[in-house]
Amino acid sequence: MRQAGRYLPEYCETRKRAGSFLQLCKNPAMACEVTLQPLARYNLDAAILFSDILTVPDAMGLGLYFTEGEGPKFERPLREEWAIRDLTTPDPYDHLRYVMDGVCEIRRALHNSAPLIGFSGSPYTLACYMVEGASSSDYRRVKTMIYDRPDLMHKILSVTADAVIAYLNAQIESGVQAVMIFDSWGGGLSAAAYQEFSLQYMQRIVAGLIKEKDGERVPSIVFTKGGGLWLESIADIGCDAVGLDWTIDLGEARRRVGHKVALQGNLDPNVLFAAPDKIAVEAKKVLDSYGPGNTGHVFNLGHGISQFTPPEHVAVLVETVHDYSKGLRKI
Repeated sequence: MRQAGRYLPEYCETRKRAGSFLQLCKNPAMACEVTLQPLARYNLDAAILFSDILTVPDAMGLGLYFTEGEGPKFERPLREEWAIRDLTTPDPYDHLRYVMDGVCEIRRALHNSAPLIGFSGSPYTLACYMVEGASSSDYRRVKTMIYDRPDLMHKILSVTADAVIAYLNAQIESGVQAVMIFDSWGGGLSAAAYQEFSLQYMQRIVAGLIKEKDGERVPSIVFTKGGGLWLESIADIGCDAVGLDWTIDLGEARRRVGHKVALQGNLDPNVLFAAPDKIAVEAKKVLDSYGPGNTGHVFNLGHGISQFTPPEHVAVLVETVHDYSKGLRKI
């Protein structure tokens, strides 16, 4: 959940040298540097590819740019029917070559010391930005299209799903050892709309992913922020793990899905602003909530880490999880 980022002073220094966030993403050497920075500082169990979910729609020609203090925007959002009809799947080895080069460079630098996790946004989450042109408080344009012109929304989602399949498979071929699909905004849909406009496309992606590379299983993780109500449905789409935000109890989630999938999560990121002893208490609560024998649980935050998080507080969290988990494994 944004392992690297603005909370780390070394990241801020690298980004300054890069000139901009987008230039940092598109420079394989710098992306490698940033990916490895958290592992140099903390005893983490995996590395997360440094990139951005919006590189896919950028490769589709929508013109991604970042405005300081305002977040990502697109020069050519999908507002006209002709533009939606003309939308095509980009070749990840061409338009997103810099990501694949970054993956190769990171794997060489890691020397198999830790697995590398790749990722993409979900089709619905990407569509939110592609239609709105930026982040939104209510995603009015997207939802209007869902209810008024579902045919156009399905066109966007279908092309984007194909793009994500090609993108994640290219990451796998280049060296990532697990992949994650971030559905950041699917939780804002109605139950019926979630099934139709988000979940079915993630299921299509999972079905299209490379499942094994060099004799090793390549796990897939699906995360819908606010998706706890639909946990069973998410677990049924064929993924290996389901990411959870902090609004659901891990023990309850474990009871609901059994051993069908692993569970990832789910500490509230704002816990990291508390005093170190309180961070340790809350981390242990998450581990305890999963229950005896913590096989099948990947400890993580329930969403992205804040840029204002004190780096030393992250160290407390990582150390607590490692130390406390040793005792749980013996139960």
